[in-house]
Amino acid sequence: MAGLLKKPFKLALVQLAAGSDKAANLSHARSKVIEAAKGGASVIVLPECFNSPYGCQFFPKYAEKILPSPPSKDDSPSWHMLSSVAAETKTYLIGGSIPELVPEGEKYYNTSLVFSPSGELIATHRKTHLFDIDIPGKIKFKESDVLSPGNKVTLVDLPEYGKIGLAICYDVRFPELATIAARKGAFMSVYPGAFNTTTGPMHWSLQARARAMDNQVYVAMCSPARDMDATYHAYGHSMIVNPNADIVSEAEEKETIIYGDIDGAKIEETRKGIPLYTQRRFDVYPDVSEGKIRFDE
Repeated sequence: MAGLLKKPFKLALVQLAAGSDKAANLSHARSKVIEAAKGGASVIVLPECFNSPYGCQFFPKYAEKILPSPPSKDDSPSWHMLSSVAAETKTYLIGGSIPELVPEGEKYYNTSLVFSPSGELIATHRKTHLFDIDIPGKIKFKESDVLSPGNKVTLVDLPEYGKIGLAICYDVRFPELATIAARKGAFMSVYPGAFNTTTGPMHWSLQARARAMDNQVYVAMCSPARDMDATYHAYGHSMIVNPNADIVSEAEEKETIIYGDIDGAKIEETRKGIPLYTQRRFDVYPDVSEGKIRFDE
């Protein structure tokens, strides 16, 4: 499994808060991507729902039509902002997520768009597992009241570097996605995510480190910044975790950009020291990466 990462690079996670003005949100995100690129990052990640407030009541109002691709600027100003700033900065840009509208059947998705340094759309991921939870006395949320689930595992090929697994927020709680991505050659799993002030302290860092430890890959979790005036209070704490499950870089709750050096040597070192990849017992249990899988590559 050596050589997953073709060459090292600097990763940036942009932690920002989105308000009610979509145009202002897009302008703010654009400026932060440029700032991250100036900071030396060649792969940049935005948070979940970076163009709108997070909440079922907001998804229909802020949703954009991204199909057929490319959409018009009126149908998807977020698509065009991401494409143009990726080309301007010559970076790979993982555009967090935006609410997506599919007019046929009036369906809404929580969708991530990935653009190349030339501004080309190279991958999309629709959130596969919807955030439907009820913790008595703390938080109740049901994305499925508005959103439909995606139905594919997403691997993204960054030609200069290698493959990454891409999923969104609640998807991180389902380890099969990260396991499949890693066993298909991904060197990193990326999760734009908006955990909240209840679930964040419980499981945000734990999930990030667990997915890294399980698969001996890098994990990046990019959160919105916390806005206590909003109806949903994001946890923040965007973080980059290395293949040994060490936290390389972590934000607090406010707006910021964090960076981390992604190096294939660390993957090889970790796997040599604890050789999980030669010790799995597929004579005892099945290899989840060899089952029937729907991919979006």
